[in-house]
Amino acid sequence: MRFLLSIPRVFHVSDVNHIPAILYWPEGEVVLLTSAHRNRKYDCFPAAGKRRANRDQGWCSVMDNRHQLKFRWLPGGPYAIVRLAPDVPVPDWATRGIFTSISRTAEEISVVCPADNLPADVHSPHHWINLKLEGPFPFSQTGILLSFIEPLASNGIPIFAISTYDTDYVLIMKEYAGTAIDALRDAGHELIC
Repeated sequence: MRFLLSIPRVFHVSDVNHIPAILYWPEGEVVLLTSAHRNRKYDCFPAAGKRRANRDQGWCSVMDNRHQLKFRWLPGGPYAIVRLAPDVPVPDWATRGIFTSISRTAEEISVVCPADNLPADVHSPHHWINLKLEGPFPFSQTGILLSFIEPLASNGIPIFAISTYDTDYVLIMKEYAGTAIDALRDAGHELIC
């Protein structure tokens, strides 16, 4: 998270449980001096009427309006993501398994399917795990996917997202699986069986 500030500032932070922490940003980068407030949004304002050690201090309150979601690790993996030419018929191997996704555009056909389905002449550079968000979610409910992928992006974890009528699926490179699950749990999301 970055703020556009040219001078270092220090703000006190308290969440709904009134746990104090310090928020400091040198040259715009936020640094939290407690792990209790990671991955949260902050509403910062000057400490008007309060005694301050210097003019650059103020107060922040945590505004954690991210959705806390339940998700499942889909079986049938690892999964592959491949690109085919836009004018080829959809191959039979792309439609087998408990989860497949086929998207056709003027430029390509993208296929997500179990890696074991790929014929010898089709290669996927990565293997992926597939996480299913527990929906359904109404179209009017905003921020669902953002709430889920924000902690992944904050931890440098690459994703491939697929939305369906009812829910979202987030594929994560297999080598990032442990880090991803930890980041999601730290953000308040729940892995269910």
